[in-house]
Amino acid sequence: MDRLAGQSHYTPVWLAMQDYTEMRTAESPDHIWLVEHAPVYTLGQAAKSEHLLNVGDIPVVQTDRGGQVTYHGPGQAVAYCLMDLRRARIFVKEYVFRLEQAVIDTLAGFGVRDACRKPGAPGVYVTHEGDEAKIAALGLKIRNGCSYHGAALNVDMDLQPFQGINPCGYAGLRTVDLATLGVHVDFEHAGQALAAQIDHQLGHRAMGYGSLR
Repeated sequence: MDRLAGQSHYTPVWLAMQDYTEMRTAESPDHIWLVEHAPVYTLGQAAKSEHLLNVGDIPVVQTDRGGQVTYHGPGQAVAYCLMDLRRARIFVKEYVFRLEQAVIDTLAGFGVRDACRKPGAPGVYVTHEGDEAKIAALGLKIRNGCSYHGAALNVDMDLQPFQGINPCGYAGLRTVDLATLGVHVDFEHAGQALAAQIDHQLGHRAMGYGSLR
């Protein structure tokens, strides 16, 4: 896929992931694509319209990943993982665990050491001002044993659009980014760190990863 200039619109990247997954063979390499999206709300296959509260002029895209509704926007590092799980002999539950661990280890590398999982709610959470807050979301699609979509880490972004939805279907769920936690790092640095941790968790199977900007 060609490098994209600036922030990437969601739909072309999503369609490119679908195309790659559809055309790949048993020999096709795995990849991690790093993306910074223009503002967009995406609905997973289980999404309910009642979780859209006040979307304003931000586009809403119905997609094929699992889960509920989330927001992508500038200052968020999205790592799309195009992986042949069957070839790697990794089951979906383990794959989710490894992606979450990659985020947790990325955050630890930036000094955020209280990141954790939440049973029944995929993603990564931290404690901020005494409350639980979500700092990273996960969404996956598995087709013919291969995965696409991936993980989104809030780095330094306008968090207000999260107020327009019930993030991941949870009313009142707080969201936070690294900047709010006092960690100031740019998209490229955070994204490359996340991709490296994902690659490590998956046994260094990705042939390469780079920013689609």
